[in-house]
Amino acid sequence: MTFPVVGMVGGGQLARMTHEAGIPLGIKFKLLSETPQESAAQVVGDVVIGDYRDLDTLRDFARGCDVITFDHEHVPTEHLRALEADGIPVRPGPDALVHAQDKGVMRAKLVEIGVPCPRHRLVSDPADVVAFAAEGGGTSRSGGAESGGGFPVVLKTVRGGYDGKGVWVVDSAEEAAEPFRAGVPVLAEEKVDFVRELAANVVRSPHGQAVAYPVVESQQVNGVCDTVIAPAPDLDESLALQAEEMALRIAKELGVVGHLAVELFQTRDGRILVNELAMRPHNSGHWTQDGAITSQFANHVRAVLDLPLGDPRARAPWTVMCNVLGGDYPDMYSAYLHCMARDPQLKIHMYGKDVKPGRKVGHVNTYGDDLDDVLDRARHAAGYLRGTITE
Repeated sequence: MTFPVVGMVGGGQLARMTHEAGIPLGIKFKLLSETPQESAAQVVGDVVIGDYRDLDTLRDFARGCDVITFDHEHVPTEHLRALEADGIPVRPGPDALVHAQDKGVMRAKLVEIGVPCPRHRLVSDPADVVAFAAEGGGTSRSGGAESGGGFPVVLKTVRGGYDGKGVWVVDSAEEAAEPFRAGVPVLAEEKVDFVRELAANVVRSPHGQAVAYPVVESQQVNGVCDTVIAPAPDLDESLALQAEEMALRIAKELGVVGHLAVELFQTRDGRILVNELAMRPHNSGHWTQDGAITSQFANHVRAVLDLPLGDPRARAPWTVMCNVLGGDYPDMYSAYLHCMARDPQLKIHMYGKDVKPGRKVGHVNTYGDDLDDVLDRARHAAGYLRGTITE
């Protein structure tokens, strides 16, 4: 029997963990990585070093691959169309992926299909931002009335932002100048009054089979995901069902193949609004490695190969994922003795990255019957690995 070859564009930790999920199935991986030091390049056997922005490099890489998929959304859309024209299956395809690449395109499509989003508009300059703010009324962050009304406003570059990069919260025309200096289109959005952030993760195959994972709470620190709790605590069942159905409908309407993460705001008045889309395995789904019957990575592999999808249900009442960020102690391995002895059920996932302050270098998963205990164990382990907890 000949097993298929999955071509993975991007050498980060998502590619590393997707490759790991394919190993038990005998799936072969070919990796396009920018450097030999990237996370996935350290563990995948067949690695091509090259620039994903170069079409000839992509075409050469795709030879011998049965399907192409990604661990990021940055491959130029026109290059993906060229690969499809060459007869190479690209999953998700460019018609779907553009909605994760371009926030303006994404917002327009979601409005078209009736998905609730924050108030938004493409803006051309700081004066346009003031006009957008005035349309919404409201007050500033300091609580006083603004001359433009409706501040603060969230500004986002339409392409390329992640982990808080390419995002600004501004309170005046002066503060709004910075995003326009890069010379790229900017999207203005209302600053949503939300109680927490949620994420709905779904996976869809080419023939339309789809599964939904439990809706999770995603807690951010300085624009970076810090903790994910599965399922989201105290989430009304009807709202959880609404979020799952919304994510499944988005996947179908956009023609997504593979994993789709729908990042959501839960508002103070009881609504859910779509914040962002990601069409690849996602940080909010890392808990599934140890907490679900079939992980997001395994189901992404199944989906892009059009295999039957696996069961997304949780194995335990609660699972918590905490990201391990780099700190002032680069020797994280020395912390294993303490972490593993303290919690034999702890699952540690490291990415093979150099430790730099604030950089995601790994994550931990814990699970169990008592949420407070599961949270404490995950946060202690992540803090001890980083060096912010020493006992």
